[in-house]
This record gives sequence, C-alpha cells and structure tokens, in this order.
Amino acid sequence: MKRNALTTAVRMVIAGTLIGTLAACGGGGSGGGEVVSSTSDGTSVGAVTGFGSVYVNGTRFETNGSVSSDDGIEREEQLEKGMILKVKGSWNGRGEGRAERVSYDDTLRGPLTGASWDDVNKTGQLQLLNQTVRLDRQTVFRGATPAALAGNPSGYSVRISGWRMENGDFRASYVGARSAGSRFDDFNEVEIEGFVANLDASARTFEINGLSVDYTSATGDDDFDLDDLRNGLAVEVEGYLENGILIAREIEDEDDLFDDDDDVEISGEIYDFDASGRSFRINGVQVQYNRGTEFDDIRESSLQNGLFVKVEGDFRNGVLIAEEIEGRDGDVELDGRLEQIDLSNEVLIVSGIRVQLTPGTLIDDDDDDDDDDRRSRVEDINGFRVGDYLEIEGRQRSENGGYLEAFTIEREDDDDDDYELEARIDALSSTSVTFMNLEILLYGYSTDGARVGDEVEVEYRRTSGGQYVLTDDIDD
Repeated sequence: MKRNALTTAVRMVIAGTLIGTLAACGGGGSGGGEVVSSTSDGTSVGAVTGFGSVYVNGTRFETNGSVSSDDGIEREEQLEKGMILKVKGSWNGRGEGRAERVSYDDTLRGPLTGASWDDVNKTGQLQLLNQTVRLDRQTVFRGATPAALAGNPSGYSVRISGWRMENGDFRASYVGARSAGSRFDDFNEVEIEGFVANLDASARTFEINGLSVDYTSATGDDDFDLDDLRNGLAVEVEGYLENGILIAREIEDEDDLFDDDDDVEISGEIYDFDASGRSFRINGVQVQYNRGTEFDDIRESSLQNGLFVKVEGDFRNGVLIAEEIEGRDGDVELDGRLEQIDLSNEVLIVSGIRVQLTPGTLIDDDDDDDDDDRRSRVEDINGFRVGDYLEIEGRQRSENGGYLEAFTIEREDDDDDDYELEARIDALSSTSVTFMNLEILLYGYSTDGARVGDEVEVEYRRTSGGQYVLTDDIDD
C-alpha cells in the first residue's frame, strides 16, 4: 500500500511531568477517585494478586502467615496468585489492612476429561467432574500451561479456584495442575461445589450439575446433618471417583461467606440479575443495590449477567447491601514492548502507552516457574526489564491526558516488534490516531468508518526514529 508523506512528527508526553502529575493525583488507586480513610471491619473475598503478606481486592493485608483450609494449605507460602481467599480483618481506603484469619477452599479438584485453549484470544475451557470451567486472560496457571492442558487433558489432575456462573459453570481464577494420578489431597481425590438436584434419600444419591453423587458412606462435615439435604441446597462434596460416580466421604452445606453486619468486599461475576428488583448474585451471595449505591467505572444501566464486578457494602440478614459497585472487566488490551519503568510511581511505558499499576494488578509470567509466583510485589515490579514483551489487560482512563490502568500483566517470551492495541479512539485526524496520549501516525493506512470514542483494534510499530506508525488498517 502506498504511504502518504508526513510533515509532522509523532507528539508524545510520556514521562517526567505527566508521570509526576499522575502520582500526585493518586494514580495508584482506581482512577483518580477520592481516597477514603475510614476503616472497615469485616470480610474481604477475592483473588490473590500479590505477596509481601497478601494482596486481595486491592488491599495489602498483613497476616501472621497461617491459612485455614481443608485442602492441604496451611501457610501463606503455599498460596498462589489467583487463589480466591476469604480474609477476615480490617482495612482502609488507602489499601492497607490487617488479617485476623485467612481461609482458602478449592472450588473444584479432580482429573481433567477435556480442555481447549485459544492462544490468540487467551480463552478456553476445562472439563472435569462433568463441570465446565471457563478460562481467560485473568486465569493464573501453575504446573502446566493452558496449551499443555489442551494438548493432553487426560494427563493432568487440577485444582480450581474460581467463581460460579449463572448457568452452573465456573470461571477460573487459578488452575493448578499435576500429572494424572497425583493428588492434591491424600484423602479426598476430588472436590466439587454446587446445588443438590434429583435427591433420592432412600438410595442416598443426588446430582450436582449432572454429576452423580453417592453419599451412602459419607459423613456431614462441620456438624452438617445429611438428613438436611434437599434439592436446591448449595453444598460442597469431597471424595473419590468410581466408574464416573462421586463416592462422597464428606459433605457440608455452603454457609454464608459473611457474618451479619459485616463490612464486605467481594469480587465476582454477576448472575441472577434482576433489574426491576435491583439485585443480583456473586458466587452465591445475594447483592441488593439502591439509589444510594455508588457506581465506579460502570453505570447502573450496564449491569448484566456475566459482568465481573467488585462490590463493597454491609451484610445484613443474608443479603449484601451494596454501597459501591465497581466494574472490573477490562476495556483495553495491549501487547507490546516495555520501554520505560518508573518504580517509585509503579508506572510503565509499554509501546508508547503509559501503564499504571495498582495494588489490584495481577503480574504473571508465561512460564511455569513457581518460584516467580512467590516474589513480593516489589520484587515483581523490579523483575521487569526494558525490552520485555508484555500482554496487558485493563481499563482506559482519561485523566492527565489518558493512561491504561492495568488489571493483569503477563510477560511473554516474544520477539515480535509489532504491537497490538484494542482501545477507544481519543482523537483522530487526517494523519494520525490517538489513544491515551499516544499519537500513532496513519502512514497511509485507512481509518474509514472510525470515529472518536469507537473501540477499535490497531497494529503498529515503533520506527528507528522513535515514531509510532500503523502497520495495518484500523479494524472497528
């Protein structure tokens, strides 16, 4: 394609004053909102995003190092990024907290029967125990890559930490893999959670999302009486497989995650959404919102099943009364080369885009080095090197000229110098297109049909002269 001659150079402001302005405005938070200094006492449920104690829901919780779990995890050193924790304690609006108790429980555990993975879109599925588990960019893998699982699913057993979805499937936050036949729990080979269906009290059988369960030899855990089993009851079952049937050893009902009058933080995927009743569920918790509920990075009209959000509020009579609902689904994807690092402000420049890290940013590598996962957050950031190829998902911010707030950052082994960006157009001219303060020269490529505010995909590169130029037509 013939390229037009260009008479102006690419204009960028990516360092110094602008980075300082971002830090002064609280860039390490969730987009320039007012910092709240009040203290909350209650329960925070979410995925681990970092260590140096543990980071959950954007708060660094100081811990005593112990973990309460029935799944063989007793110490903080055994936790992995992506594992969903229940933290009982206190926290403030500055991202600081103290944990009184840290609890972990597998969502699913057992042998894989099927797997798929799309390495371009970073999505896939796992099948185990007759359940479907959805994988995406925010899923952390340990023990095997997603491609390895897809290539030989019968060769692995996995433990899943994830969120229950509307249709009974799961969305994985963490996948830990071991070779087939290996056990994460020496006593109970498998674990599953879900709702009792087709209960036959005489035969002592029921189903969970199509998986047959025989509880003839089971005992109730935590004082749960098996005579209280009923259709629709949410339970957790542990045992072993025999001819495709789960032979239960232990069954317990899923108690409320929170105590009454708890201050609560929880992240998860919306299901059972009822707009007229202003309610929905997250991971089994009923959420009620009202006119006083604040919305951050999301509008009330945008709420729907499948949306990933964080909810803060008070737990009363079995219902979470939402004070704030924050959107946690990213609207930007960037694949590019790390060019600058500002450690003090936790700011990266990646292929011309300013990227702000927060306490909620999940940093991961594409290799299978478990030691890397145990680094503190400071060591995570110090581990970056100029020239690293990064895949980033996050949210587009308009403050201070625009920047990308990172939800997940994954370092890839990639020698590609072509960059890819999916984001909203901030400015458009006859010679350039601008995203988050980065101006990319059109270099003769077409922007037909594209307008300011449109979400588009672009491919571009950096020239030897330091300019950024398109390498393909804009795809909207």
